[in-house]
Amino acid sequence: MLKKISPRWSEATRAIHGGELKHGLNAPVTAPVVRSSNFTFASTAEMKRWAEGKSKAYIYTRYGNPTLAVAEAKIADLENGEAAVVTASGSAAISSALLAVLQAGDELLATRQLYGGSYRLMRDVLPRMGIHVQHAPADLAGADQMVNKKTRAIYVETPTNPTLGIVDLKKVVALARKHKLVSIIDNTFATPVLQKPLDMGFDLVLHSATKYLAGHSDLVAGAVAGSRALVGKVRSMMISLGGSMDPDPAYLLIRGLKTLELRVRRQSESALAVAKFLNGHPKVERVHYPGLASHPDHQLAKRQMSGFGGMLAFDLKGGLPAARRFCDRSKLFLLAASLGGVESLIVLPIYTSHYRMGTAELAAAGVRPGTVRMSIGLEDPRDLLADLSSALS
Repeated sequence: MLKKISPRWSEATRAIHGGELKHGLNAPVTAPVVRSSNFTFASTAEMKRWAEGKSKAYIYTRYGNPTLAVAEAKIADLENGEAAVVTASGSAAISSALLAVLQAGDELLATRQLYGGSYRLMRDVLPRMGIHVQHAPADLAGADQMVNKKTRAIYVETPTNPTLGIVDLKKVVALARKHKLVSIIDNTFATPVLQKPLDMGFDLVLHSATKYLAGHSDLVAGAVAGSRALVGKVRSMMISLGGSMDPDPAYLLIRGLKTLELRVRRQSESALAVAKFLNGHPKVERVHYPGLASHPDHQLAKRQMSGFGGMLAFDLKGGLPAARRFCDRSKLFLLAASLGGVESLIVLPIYTSHYRMGTAELAAAGVRPGTVRMSIGLEDPRDLLADLSSALS
């Protein structure tokens, strides 16, 4: 049985203690790693009860595992959801969630500015399953007219990847309720520390838990949180597709969650300092960071987020040659994909998250040849600024 969390506890406290039993004689302080693919029954009668759906006993780790259950309990609690399920990757979370609520003949409405992997799933894979996808701009202009009798769900992410656009969550929820759509959001960039979509009325919230939730660039994982009924459907789809998490990365995810609030607050502070530095640099054409007053969605971000996060992007004057020169000259920022870890990273989206996308698709996503995406880590911000200054010189 998992530990009941006091609603009076802060997020930092809940992230550390949620989902774990730590009191009593010989209780482990950290969650045990249950490295077992299968579990025993006490009797054939108990086996029969499980087959009839009357028992929550563990049977096979693809269906559930005690270590995975701790991670799920923590994530559900942080997102203020009734339940959560962890998956083998963020992409497994996205595909399992979408296929849990869509079938052949249905339509999905999604914002156009998405993580490239999500966009390619919607462009290349879902249509082969008979699912039609329509894309609306981040401001949802014309979205109401795109909904028809076949539309079943709306999918957004905010802040958007990679150019940090902000989608009005209240507008999305209102649209979803008006047309009785399942509302789904990728909350990877914001994390539950800075944004609570379920509290605003969303049905499902997704994460690439590889990123901020785990926070150490040492595992690949995903998560979905929401109502018990909807998460149950996602879990069933995940079981069928096989995208289950292994106990070892689940343990690392639990460890990472315990410092989530501390890391995200520090990364947000450093990101703002970096954004301000870049915003005043003569070689930078534009900085994409919602914490800047110059960002077109700054006021919206202030209303629906409690901080602006550790991600930012900027466009260099001189386009792709200038962007490549900057990346190659940096000594502290690592030239690596992914995000949300303790190390600061830089990438060119046209070569990473948004590869295999045409010119029109890149323009619609706000990605230019000279766009650089940055994930700010936990280094001293003074060292980051010094490295930026050198790389841009």
